[in-house]
Amino acid sequence: MSEILKNYFQRVLPDFTEEKFNFILYKSQLIKLQRKEIVCKQGEVCNLKIFVAKGLLRNYSISEDGNEHILQFVNEMSWTTDPESFYNNSPSKLNIEAMESSEIFAFNLEDFAELREQIPELNIFVENILTRKSMEIHKRLLMNISSSPEEKYLDFINTYPDIFNRVPLHMVASYLGLSRETLSRVRRNILKTVL
Repeated sequence: MSEILKNYFQRVLPDFTEEKFNFILYKSQLIKLQRKEIVCKQGEVCNLKIFVAKGLLRNYSISEDGNEHILQFVNEMSWTTDPESFYNNSPSKLNIEAMESSEIFAFNLEDFAELREQIPELNIFVENILTRKSMEIHKRLLMNISSSPEEKYLDFINTYPDIFNRVPLHMVASYLGLSRETLSRVRRNILKTVL
């Protein structure tokens, strides 16, 4: 797994060296997760910044009425956390759960801060990730408030084809903010227009 992490950082960091990688590896913890294992739990502090080397995670909350609301699917070569909980040491509003057997590299706040201090180019890297995440959130927000269920569904399968094939449809519906029945109707209507 360390080769996956090394290859990733070789792609994203200029002037990447073996010494820098060894420091990153030293400050990380490799965690193997079973399917349905929760790595951060709603109501508890999420004290990990997570890099997914293998597998698929989901970030979701459970409302008071017991409904799940999926915020994000996180596949290989992607990062996740509950930033509010991670940086403010506050109770998480999210669960982060493995959807399949997964292997992650986890960093606590102190170690991640030390990495950013010792490897200054990590700051630009983090800024780029935050910018991309912000753009994804804006796109999703606009999609949710201005698009039809059909448009939401088509955008999801075009944007995340790998993830679409790995998650059950009821979770896709939750991510899109649709009921299962609405998603089933949308899929039937799209199939009719294609055939």
